[in-house]
Amino acid sequence: MSYEDLLGFVRETEALSQVAGRLSWDQETVMPRGAADQRAEESAALSHVLHQRRTDARLEDWLAQIDDAALDPMGQAVMRHVRRDFDRTRKLPPKLASDLARLTSRAQGIWAEARAAGDFAAFAPTLAEVVRLKREEGAALSAGGDVYDALLADYEPGTTAAELDAMFGALRPRLVALREAVLDRPDPGGVSGTFDETAQLAMSTKVAEIFGYDFTRGRIDKAVHPFSSGSGADVRITTRTAADDPFNCLYSTIHEVGHATYEQGIDDAYALTPLGQGVSMGVHESQSRIYENQLGRSRAFTGWLYGQMRDAYGDFGVADEEAFFAAVNRVQNGFIRTEADEVQYNLHVLLRFDLERALISGDLEVADLEAAWNERFEKDFGFAVDRPANGVLQDVHWSVGLFGYFPTYTLGNVYAGCLYGGLRDAVPDLDDRLARGDLSAATGWLRENLQRHGGLRPPRETIELACGMVPSEGPLLDYLEEKFGALYGL
Repeated sequence: MSYEDLLGFVRETEALSQVAGRLSWDQETVMPRGAADQRAEESAALSHVLHQRRTDARLEDWLAQIDDAALDPMGQAVMRHVRRDFDRTRKLPPKLASDLARLTSRAQGIWAEARAAGDFAAFAPTLAEVVRLKREEGAALSAGGDVYDALLADYEPGTTAAELDAMFGALRPRLVALREAVLDRPDPGGVSGTFDETAQLAMSTKVAEIFGYDFTRGRIDKAVHPFSSGSGADVRITTRTAADDPFNCLYSTIHEVGHATYEQGIDDAYALTPLGQGVSMGVHESQSRIYENQLGRSRAFTGWLYGQMRDAYGDFGVADEEAFFAAVNRVQNGFIRTEADEVQYNLHVLLRFDLERALISGDLEVADLEAAWNERFEKDFGFAVDRPANGVLQDVHWSVGLFGYFPTYTLGNVYAGCLYGGLRDAVPDLDDRLARGDLSAATGWLRENLQRHGGLRPPRETIELACGMVPSEGPLLDYLEEKFGALYGL
């Protein structure tokens, strides 16, 4: 049994996994509402097939017989991923895997309807069943260890909740202090008017292109919750529009383009192997957040963007480039994580991290989740949640079983802060380029130093080698304090 045989088998499995992802994309974009139950069965069947392949007895033989030391770095990395995936998947009972796929496919539609109706009680029984199965999954994977850590490993291998808790604990005091100082200053104001949806989508397409998104291998559609899906030659993104807020569409698109160009930028030699996709969600978020924030919300880029907005919409209530920069980076109270400014965004994530850990540990039950969310939100942000769609029902993640995903958003921000320092050192004329709407040097540096490597190295090593430093929260905090201190005259 040879490495080539193993690689052929793995490529077929990865291809089927891409098909499963395409089913999910279809469900959130164009699937007829009446197809939900059938789609749940389709997803469950495909999940069962994937589980069988990932626990196939031949994998154990290949892993035992192939000499990793005789392989090149790509082969060694493939073996590392296959071994880890095999060890994890065979701990999971096949019925549990298919039950989870079936339930979470159905739960997504139930969540969407409950969110639209503002009725958490309509979703709570389904969420309780999701939590029950995720606890069961975590217990099976952890084999007596920490159940939440076992789930977190699906999104950020090599990181523990205790490590994240320490990092987040270091973030919180300076974030809270900055938030309080900024909100004590005069509000710079925002845009005004009604923004045509067609024009918003056209602007998003244009910006996606200059950020390097390849439309010959991708497309933009609308969804309730923006996301990116796929890898290699088929990487799709979604966005959303609001008639009174063009930034919602614009920056959702830039964020998802960060994810998508990571996938599109991976070395073609890694396609349909475990290396052919982002190495972790934290690293993935580093790309979406640096695209969206350090680049897309920079003073230099917003100066260029202001002219584009004027051409598209005429007068929208902002006098000049400086006022536009302030409007784009406006810090104000709000409920929605995905719409939050850079200062407050991570506080939204930390709330979810603490609540989902409590759900998985059993310290919090779904019946008490809405009250716990509302209490924590008012404590952290100083005002009360007005309706479930702005609170516990705003995110899709728990409905589809993504427990352990939320903390990777803040970890991605931390990674982005580190990468931004390396990028500025490498591209000294970055601001001049951004002011012309030229993202090529920035995205090219990220592609060369991080994106093309895919899953070749472990997550933190990927970041460390790209930016030349051990990742820590310090660069992110320094960046935020410098940017918003200057913007608000602190």
